[in-house]
Amino acid sequence: MSEPHDRTIQYGNATGGDVVVALDVGGTGIKCGLVRPDGVAVHAERHPTEAARGPAAVVDTILDVAAGLTGMARAGGLTPVALGIAVPGVVDEARGVAVWSANVGFRDVPLRDLAVARLGLPATLGHDVRAGGIAEARLGAGRGAGHVLFVAIGTGIAAAHVVDGAANIGAHGAAGEFGHILVRPDGPRCGCGRPGCLEAVASAAAVGRRYQELAGTPGTAAEVAERAAAGEPVAVRVWQEAVEALADGLATAQALFDVATVVVGGGLAQAGARLLDPLRAALRERVTFHREPRLVAAALGDEAGCLGAALLALDAHGGVSTTMEAR
Repeated sequence: MSEPHDRTIQYGNATGGDVVVALDVGGTGIKCGLVRPDGVAVHAERHPTEAARGPAAVVDTILDVAAGLTGMARAGGLTPVALGIAVPGVVDEARGVAVWSANVGFRDVPLRDLAVARLGLPATLGHDVRAGGIAEARLGAGRGAGHVLFVAIGTGIAAAHVVDGAANIGAHGAAGEFGHILVRPDGPRCGCGRPGCLEAVASAAAVGRRYQELAGTPGTAAEVAERAAAGEPVAVRVWQEAVEALADGLATAQALFDVATVVVGGGLAQAGARLLDPLRAALRERVTFHREPRLVAAALGDEAGCLGAALLALDAHGGVSTTMEAR
């Protein structure tokens, strides 16, 4: 396990031996672990989701992994006090129901109640990107900003609008579908069925598809970024198209939310300055009377969702405050 990020999370009702069982469920894998109330991950694991087996099998895997971590904690002399689960798709956090997820096939799954029945622990269910956004806003690259937009750009695109450490959920649990902002009405058809969504133009998957369409050879988004930096004309065109579409989406988001900081995460953000520098410039061109937000790379990596799931559980079951400090 890699070393955890330097951080301290303080919760008034916590004792030294308490841990939260936290799971970040994705379409491919489950990132999970035991997180102390001081913010230190004392154990981390990864498991394949194997979504092709169907949603019932995925639920069984989630509960089995959570039960295994709970047992491991107790065997190690720790006291599991809560369970936090983050999943993709539309999540009714108030009822603890995974309403819909294309990646894992969930349809109205009462995951929180199933977890409580299996583990006997208080449980919280949250959205994976919102959980990651909360972690980045409170502990990572958005710390201290107050108003943060966390944008995850990977196979798809989603976002979380976080104000003073809490993410906007929306009336139906569907807030943050940033990837489905219409940016190119005549563009490629999105997985949602409508042409021209941001996700269909600027996600990592879309960049790879577009490059193969124009170049006739395959290329991942990371490879396209490298080839664009080397001056390959097709790669430059594809990368620029993605950056321009992302800037259009962010300009719309800034008009709506007026955030102080935009934190960019997900696989495409691994391109670093190759993405962020031209994206800042393109966004600056689109900003008129709105304040230009600070645009930064995510700091917590792929552990943000798991850490965010722990934060949600601690908030719901006794957490009172968070701080982050360098050691």
